[in-house]
Amino acid sequence: MKNNIWLIIIALLLFTGTQVIAQAEEEKLDLPGDNLNLYAVMKLFQESETLEGFERKLNDEETQINNLDLDGDNRIDYIRVFDNVDRNLHTISLKVALGQNEEQDVAVFFVEKKDDGQVLIQLVGDEDLYGKDYIIEPNSPSGDDNRVETPNPGYSADRDRPAVQQNNTTYVIASWPVVRYIYVPNYVIWRSPWRWQYYPSYWRPWRPHYWHYYYGYHYHYHNYYNGHFRRWNSYRNPVWQTYYYGGGYRSRSVTVTRRSSRGDYRNTYSRPSSARQGSAVFVKRNPTAPSANDRLPSFDRTGRPVVSRPGTSRPSTGRPGTNPGVTQPVTRPGAGNGSSRPGAERPGTGRPGTGRPITTPIERPATTRPVTPNPGRERPATTRPGNPTPNPQRPATRPVNPSPAREKPAQTRPATRPALERPANRQSTPSSSRTPGSSRQTEPKSNP
Repeated sequence: MKNNIWLIIIALLLFTGTQVIAQAEEEKLDLPGDNLNLYAVMKLFQESETLEGFERKLNDEETQINNLDLDGDNRIDYIRVFDNVDRNLHTISLKVALGQNEEQDVAVFFVEKKDDGQVLIQLVGDEDLYGKDYIIEPNSPSGDDNRVETPNPGYSADRDRPAVQQNNTTYVIASWPVVRYIYVPNYVIWRSPWRWQYYPSYWRPWRPHYWHYYYGYHYHYHNYYNGHFRRWNSYRNPVWQTYYYGGGYRSRSVTVTRRSSRGDYRNTYSRPSSARQGSAVFVKRNPTAPSANDRLPSFDRTGRPVVSRPGTSRPSTGRPGTNPGVTQPVTRPGAGNGSSRPGAERPGTGRPGTGRPITTPIERPATTRPVTPNPGRERPATTRPGNPTPNPQRPATRPVNPSPAREKPAQTRPATRPALERPANRQSTPSSSRTPGSSRQTEPKSNP
């Protein structure tokens, strides 16, 4: 029995660790939806008062939320908002027009109000852009826990209101301004009036950023995103999925399908260094934000961020000094502290003040290298005419002189070496007829 309990505990720990690692890997989906952060879209929806205002801010360059370029024209696509109402269920679609008769769904909100006043809401990314069942919802949905919250912590008009006790957050969602707006009796259903090449006069498309720039900007919102919203793996109302995918509300683009299969959208993932630029823009716009000092994670060879989160069983691979989770000291070879890389110390390469011992070739005894004839480098003394016959009683190598001042390398020729006698039929030039330190001199001969 005890063994079974331990097995269950171990299985739960492994499952939890796997879930956290998977959540860390979802920082980058390698899909077009990476350029529209649905956590940021949900946050903007929470803060908006009307669907018209939500559409306008969603396409505002200052919010840095829309970074989609689905048609590949190097210009940001305009996202239109459409609300389809069926009694108490609002299916709010986000669409992009890619031609006169071609458009693509990006994501869809499901907002449903129950008879007792509770409101359920989920934001689902379209399968063509995010994969299957990519669902974002507010934290602590109905029945998960009880909290003391303001009616809408993201809406500025509610910040000064006192905290109120709510049984669950479905009642808090009902107080969101945009939710109250779509459930008023005289609500006029919002359907974006804009279409292909006909957009509002205040909107000007801009050049899309690299994904790493986009990630660097929104990385500073991660604490807010994870604190207020979360990924969920199922629909709160199973009818929603059938209603949307089988009800004729969803739009699919052949252009998006073709470009996605070719891997065209991955070109936006090629600048990890641009993450610092996006982070700098956030800090400039929000200098007093608590997350303005958060350091960006490092990126692996594929450009995927390496995020270290509590409870992960995978160690961080970030560089020292760039990942706040890495606490190991940074040491540089030659910094005067005696630290060096393994195998980096070589004899004769030390420098004063670096903490390394200075070793030069003259410290090696001449007897450490075996004396072997090497025709390519050394010649025996008997190969040149005029050299005296070496004494067989004499050792082949000189003893090492203990005095460093007079010690010389083993390959250095002695300065008092006698001049070589060359055959008479070879002409010697004045420059080579004298040997420094020699007692003999030969005069150049003239040709008869």
